[in-house]
This record gives sequence, C-alpha cells and structure tokens, in this order.
Amino acid sequence: MRIATYNVNGVNGRLPVLLRWLAQTQPDAVCLQELKAPEEKFPAAAIAEAGYGAIWHGQKSWNGVAILARGALPRESRRGLPGDPQDLHSRYIEAVIDMPAARAVAGDAGLTLGCLYLPNGNPAPGPKFDYKLAWFKRFAKHAKGLLAAGTPVVLAGDYNVMPTDLDVYKPERWLDDALFRPEVRAAYAQIVGQGWTDALRRLHPDERIYTFWDYFRNAYVRDAGLRIDHLLLSPALAPRLAAAGVDRDVRGWEKSSDHAPTWVELAEAKATKKTVKKAAAKKPVAKAAAKAVKKAAPARRMS
Repeated sequence: MRIATYNVNGVNGRLPVLLRWLAQTQPDAVCLQELKAPEEKFPAAAIAEAGYGAIWHGQKSWNGVAILARGALPRESRRGLPGDPQDLHSRYIEAVIDMPAARAVAGDAGLTLGCLYLPNGNPAPGPKFDYKLAWFKRFAKHAKGLLAAGTPVVLAGDYNVMPTDLDVYKPERWLDDALFRPEVRAAYAQIVGQGWTDALRRLHPDERIYTFWDYFRNAYVRDAGLRIDHLLLSPALAPRLAAAGVDRDVRGWEKSSDHAPTWVELAEAKATKKTVKKAAAKKPVAKAAAKAVKKAAPARRMS
C-alpha cells in the first residue's frame, strides 16, 4: 500500500499537476495540504473522475487539508485538532481508510490516516511562533492518544520542521528560523519519542533528502532544499515499512508546488520480499471503481 503526502500550495491552481501525478503514480491514499480553497471550491468532481474519493477541510485563501483514497471514500473520524475550540484554522483532518490494500496491511478495521499542516511559526519569536508551539503540544497529546488506542496509524503532512542538520541545505543559515529553532526540533523529537517511526529517515538514515525547494534563487536546480514533509508510522505499521521516497521530479514540472510528493509503501502483514516488490507495482484503477467513487463523493463537505 502506497501512502503519500503532498503540499499542493493551492489545489485549484495546481490541479493539472495533481491529476498528472495521481495518474502516473496511483498512490492508494494521499494527504494534501495548503488547499487554499473554501469548502465549496474543492475540486471533488475532478478528483473523483481520477478515481479517488475525498474528504476535505477547506479555508479561503489559506491552510486547508484533504485525504484521498483510490477507489474508496475515506471515512472521516476527526475534523480539526482537539484542545483549542477557538482555533479555526483548517489544519487537521483524520479518516479511516477501509479498502483492500489497507486491510491487507492493517487488518480488518482498516488504517487510520491523519493529515496535518503544522503552522509555519515565523517570525520567531512572536505570537505566530507561540501558536506553532502550542499547536505542536496539542498534536503531541493527540498523537499519544492514538498510540494508546493501539490502532494502525499514519500521521502524514507538512510539519514545517527540519528535524536535523541533515534535513536542511546549509543549516547554519536557518538557526533562527521557526522551522529549525531548537524548540521546534525538540517538539518533533518528543513526538517521535512516543514510539512513532519517521519512515523516510528509518530507511535513509544518512542521506540528504529534501521535500521542499523555494521558488527563489533557483533553489530546485541547486538542490538547496528542506525536508519538512514527514510520514510517521505507529508501532503496528513500522514493521510493514517496505519503501519510502520523494517524487522529486514533480517539483520540476511546470506550475508545480514548491513541495514534492513524499510517500511510503507498506507491505502486507505476511508478505515476503518478493511479494513486497510485486505490491509496489501500481495497477490502473478500474473504471467501475472510479464511477463508484464519483457517485459516492459528496458535493460538499462542511466544517
């Protein structure tokens, strides 16, 4: 089962890029961030036509998160991060993915997928940085509760943090940035320390792998990037980790986001290495499944 996270930086403006990537790679489940679209402007019909059911939590001009499932409709289990009823930012959505690929990996109950867009926090120090740390604290509490429940969970999204020097081009230039300050890195390390597995770093412990390249100063061509998009696996799923990577070339497409899709592949519970390789090969979505998704997808999901 392939699960991806992709900060699209405007779902409608980047829709051709998103649809092209979905068609080429056919991930089983996708977390999207920075939709920058209100609820009624989410392109549900186009995504359904591509074979994906979707739930979303939109917001005009800023933020916004969504979860897609290939040939199925995600079953929403949470909208918004608990702990602060006055926080109206659309930054978190959670769903159960109940499809054959998910059941093969996680069991009959399916897999829980949390999609997040953590605050940027700049300038730091200041109110925006304080909000980021408070959000991190609430997220850590929720993540701990998910672990206590013992269900298979993936927490995927734009965390807006580079955990180590290996995750940033020229770290000395980022020491005072809200994405790299010690408080933020410590908050991320605390969450991982609960028992979560940073999937990309688990399989590539010593490689410089980036998920974001700024539009300025030719950053993508120079590979002056950051690793800020992460997928954390609960203990029930960590042994299933078969592969992880970044679709770096997507960042180079015309009118692409400044992020690239980041993904993991999870093997079936009893899969051999040979089976894992076969599972990695993506099959086209059946037309019947695509039609079923299109029919099932709601015309609008209100918060």
